Amino acid sequence: MLISRILTDLISKDLKHSGKVIILYGPRQVGKTTLSEQVIEDTGFRSLMINADQLKYLDVLSSRDLKKLQSLVSGYDLLFIDEGQRVPEIGINLKILHDELPELKVLVTGSSSFLLSDRVSEALTGRKKIHTLLPVSLKELALDFNEFELRDQLDERLIYGMYPEVITTINQKEKEEYLREITNSTLFKDILELEHIRYPMKIRDLLRLLAFQVGSQVSIKELCDRLNLNRETVERYLFLLEQSFIIFRMAAFSRNLRNEISKSQKYYFYDNGIRNILIDNLNPPESRNDIGPLWEGFIISERKKKLIYEQKKVNTYFWRTYTGTELDYIEETGNNLDAFEIKYRKSNSKAPKAWVENYGKIFRSITKDNFLEFVV
Repeated sequence: MLISRILTDLISKDLKHSGKVIILYGPRQVGKTTLSEQVIEDTGFRSLMINADQLKYLDVLSSRDLKKLQSLVSGYDLLFIDEGQRVPEIGINLKILHDELPELKVLVTGSSSFLLSDRVSEALTGRKKIHTLLPVSLKELALDFNEFELRDQLDERLIYGMYPEVITTINQKEKEEYLREITNSTLFKDILELEHIRYPMKIRDLLRLLAFQVGSQVSIKELCDRLNLNRETVERYLFLLEQSFIIFRMAAFSRNLRNEISKSQKYYFYDNGIRNILIDNLNPPESRNDIGPLWEGFIISERKKKLIYEQKKVNTYFWRTYTGTELDYIEETGNNLDAFEIKYRKSNSKAPKAWVENYGKIFRSITKDNFLEFVV
């Protein structure tokens, strides 16, 4: 089964019309190569497809030598470089190709944003267009499945997540084996390859702590104490995990009212399957004691993917007061604030009085009954 991806048409259009180097970022195993190959086939361009793991190309692609680069791409309309972060000085060489061979289309993939960004951002200023591919979204699955099917598949998505191979694998034991493999051998590769990590197992321990705290405020001091690491190291690990598209943070919303918590943060996983395998809990929803955090993390990550693919500029927060009043999710668009409560089961709750008095009445509860209209 080939899963439809929203970025396919966008990248194809950019390659045909933008005149810029197209860069596709994202975590490993989310389908960047498959998507790129589909785009290349759809465009009909005569394409040179290079995997940067192949040593025979590295000398030319890192040479800064126009003649060498010309000899490599001569006769082709499009150059595709997969795993571009492996090419030394890739940024300056892409700049040479863009400036000296303006008719050549260029598509580059990279497994994590920080891997490529340091090497290409400055060199390709004004010459690049960036897209981010994440684990499959419900918005994308809605291109292939109807509402009944999406609801029928919900338990699978909550537990095993949204990586393409998980979705296309039928056997649950094989799904579990895949998640364990990707978590043990693939998840941290980018970090370990580029960063001098003194305690690599501490990164996994950090992720486990965060996995148990999804939906709760995270104390950096507590993480430091539990891991026996200093604050600078923990914050660096958190940054690297965010840049690797494993987790993302959400800050507390505040207009500096006296009773608002303003400096706290929560962390969520881009994929529920990764989160669940880290805590070794693949039990079905009806037998879990963490269904609240599980549902909250799932809905917020799906909403994030939807906003990214729709290219909407939205600030997102949670809101909490020192008295314990809280809202799970806030979206700020311009001067508008929308508040949401995220509950697995139907809820009749109303917006907190303190929120209504200070910020407005726009409030919705997102449950199993209406989640599709929120994330699709």
